[in-house]
Amino acid sequence: MNAPVLALDLPFAECLGRGKVREIYALGDDLLLVATDRISAFDVVMTEAIPGKGRVLTETTAFWLEQLADVVPNHMLSVDVDAWPEVPESYRDIMRGRSMRCRRCEPLPVEWVVRGYITGGGWSEYQQDGHVSGIKLPAGLLHASQFEEPLLTPSSKAESGHDEPISFERCIELVGEPIALAARDAALSLYRRGAEHALARGIVIADTKFEFGMLDGQLLLIDECLTPDSSRFWPAEEVTPGGTPTSFDKQFLRNWLLQTNWSKTPPPPPLPADVVAATASTYAEIQRRLTS
Repeated sequence: MNAPVLALDLPFAECLGRGKVREIYALGDDLLLVATDRISAFDVVMTEAIPGKGRVLTETTAFWLEQLADVVPNHMLSVDVDAWPEVPESYRDIMRGRSMRCRRCEPLPVEWVVRGYITGGGWSEYQQDGHVSGIKLPAGLLHASQFEEPLLTPSSKAESGHDEPISFERCIELVGEPIALAARDAALSLYRRGAEHALARGIVIADTKFEFGMLDGQLLLIDECLTPDSSRFWPAEEVTPGGTPTSFDKQFLRNWLLQTNWSKTPPPPPLPADVVAATASTYAEIQRRLTS
């Protein structure tokens, strides 16, 4: 495995932005998304990288975008860095497997979160007043209970800090009713298709988030899709109401951080080598199980 990548400097492309994990460049008339091996928890980027993580995110996303292209079109053009003449040969090794060339579009200012099971922040809300994102749920649900139908619980896209849950009515105000309805239907269909595929491979998708953009009046699925960074994956054999299934995502890292006295503000504590290795192994395992 190649050395982990915390950041890239691509002088042949204009850098348009850097997120917690991805770096965005202009490549000709297209966008270039490059997933580093950075990892964040509680909205703070860790100092250490997770070897192979960026490739897991990009390759898993590419797999899903191909699998789900009949549900809704997406922005992916290519993941074959060797086919892009703008990329000098000396940069191809570090970019290979972690880079996606995409069509440019106008992102919608909403994250379309779909929940199939009650857990995480939704479980905390439910315990307080029986609601999740303003949606009244039946009494008596236990942790990891499956909803009768998946719930759409959208959130705002914060430039910094935490995203905030918003109502579907607020989504309509932000993007207009036709686009909001199309994005809602696409997100729910994507979740159902993805969950069916995953379950056949022994994986439950507890919840996930999708992002969409507009190009020439068409809704496109953008950014990452059904990855360990955007989703909560559980081994199907561990899922039972009232249980606490193992998470195939960054929950292992979160759990370790919660055992420290860290304040959840920068700087983060140094990650031990065994925590880094276990997190890398978890990412690789979920990719193998979902895509092989």
